[in-house]
Amino acid sequence: MSIDSGPMREPDTPDAWPLSLFAALAAIWLLLALAPSYRADWLLENALVFAALPALWWGYGRLRFSRLAYAGLFVFLALHLLGAHYTYSEVPYDAWSRQWLGVSIDAALGFERNHYDRLVHFVFGLALAPLAHEWVNLRVGATRAWRHVIAVSFLLSVAAIYELLEWCAALVFGGELGMAYLGAQGDVWDGHKDTALALGGALLASFAIGLGRPALAARSMGR
Repeated sequence: MSIDSGPMREPDTPDAWPLSLFAALAAIWLLLALAPSYRADWLLENALVFAALPALWWGYGRLRFSRLAYAGLFVFLALHLLGAHYTYSEVPYDAWSRQWLGVSIDAALGFERNHYDRLVHFVFGLALAPLAHEWVNLRVGATRAWRHVIAVSFLLSVAAIYELLEWCAALVFGGELGMAYLGAQGDVWDGHKDTALALGGALLASFAIGLGRPALAARSMGR
C-alpha cells in the first residue's frame, strides 16, 4: 500500500514501531531535561512537546499512520528537543563537527550565524510531509494533485503560525527570554527564511512522494 492510501494498518492492529519511537523520544526528553542551558527557555520550547505527545498517544488508538510518517515525526521532535536543551541559537553543532570530523561546518559553508534553527525548520517540512499527506488522503476528497497541494499548504500554514507564536511570545516575555525563544540572532528576515525553508522541505518531500507512488504501483503490477 502506498503513502497515497493513508494509514498502513487498522487502529486495532498492534505495532511495536510507533510505541518504540515514543519510548525512545521519552528517554531523549528525560535526558535533555537535565540541566538545560536556560530552564525558562526550555520550558517555553517544550510547550510544543507537552501538547503534542499526549495528543499523539490519545490518537494512536484511533488513527494509525505509516512507519515512515512516525519516523519523520520522531526525527523532527528529537531535533526540537536538542534545540530546546541548548536553545536553538546555541546548539554547538560546529564544535561537534570540529571535534569529531576535524572540519568546521560554519567555515566550510561560510556561515556567520548559528544555523541549527534553519535546519530544524527545513526538517519540519521534509520529515512531517508523509504524515501530512496521509492525513489529507484520509480526510480530503480531491484529486491526487490537489491533495499534494493541500498537504504542502497545511505544513506551510503550521510553519507560519509557529513563527507568529514565537513573535507573540517574544512580545509577552520580552528581555533575554523573549529573544532566546525568538532566536532571530539579529536577522530581521528570520521568520521569512524559516518559513521558506519549511516550505522547501515540504515541496521536496512531496515531490519524492509523488515519484515514489508510481514506483510502488509498478512493483505491485510486476508481482
